[in-house]
Amino acid sequence: MRVLPVVLLTTSLLVPTTPAQKPIKVDVNLVNVAFTARDAKGALIDNLTRDDVELFEDAVPQRIEFFAKSTDLPLQLALIMDVSGSQEHFEKKHEKDLEVFLKEVLGAKDRAFMVCFGNHLRLVSDYANSPDAILAGFREFDKGKKHFPEIGPQEERELGTAFYDAIYYSVTEKLVQSGGRQAILMFSDGEDNSSSHNMMEAIEAAQAANVIVYAIRYTETNKHGELNARNKYGISVMDRIAKETGGAHIDAEHTDPHTYFRQIAEELRTSYELAYYPTNKTRDGTFRKIGIRSRDEAIKIRAKTGYFAP
Repeated sequence: MRVLPVVLLTTSLLVPTTPAQKPIKVDVNLVNVAFTARDAKGALIDNLTRDDVELFEDAVPQRIEFFAKSTDLPLQLALIMDVSGSQEHFEKKHEKDLEVFLKEVLGAKDRAFMVCFGNHLRLVSDYANSPDAILAGFREFDKGKKHFPEIGPQEERELGTAFYDAIYYSVTEKLVQSGGRQAILMFSDGEDNSSSHNMMEAIEAAQAANVIVYAIRYTETNKHGELNARNKYGISVMDRIAKETGGAHIDAEHTDPHTYFRQIAEELRTSYELAYYPTNKTRDGTFRKIGIRSRDEAIKIRAKTGYFAP
């Protein structure tokens, strides 16, 4: 299934869906892109203007129609927690890291919802601004209570990890309907064995909705600290999804959570939004590569890699 780029509404289409899915209204004209900028020392830059950057689609210059800093936009966040068998070893660290994030990052105007997934996708906390409320939902779920509603259609899954579906349905059923600055924090090892969607469909959904994915990875190695082939695949998945959506891939085992959550918050609050009407009007379903370049070569910009045209 192709997911169209989410843009401002002028002419809208309905993306084909399964009966259980809600149709996604999108505009086929204006493409939205969020990005961050860092100087040569890695410090975030918060004073760029429209004239400081150049925009390209498939190497063709584009005119920027809208440009703004995201400092004052509220955050709309999806916290997606992998609770499958491969993450049992990390249950306490998940909870501790989640508490660090909520207590240190969630601002007065921000909202977050939480999904826990194995082979079911459970909405353990709907949009809330209260760290205590979100943590209470997670702890109740962790005690074995399964009364929480599912997101996405009812799927029969024989195996235990619907990683790609957790991203896909969090975007299409929750984040696509919200405003503000949108991001996913995915707590997982990147391994999937039971989704109805594949990696590219998960990436396309996030790119379409202008959702950044921060992949916070917990990989269990053997007693010698060695990775097996499936571990390596999961690492490559987490890295790919983060890169394609303009996010970051973080190894939670070797990074202090206070450090990386602060970095995520700073990025989300020191970022930019731009929009443009593509010069290529052809509706052929092909991938359009987006490039944003600073006129100052010392400044490095990170954004999603592109989108699929309708």
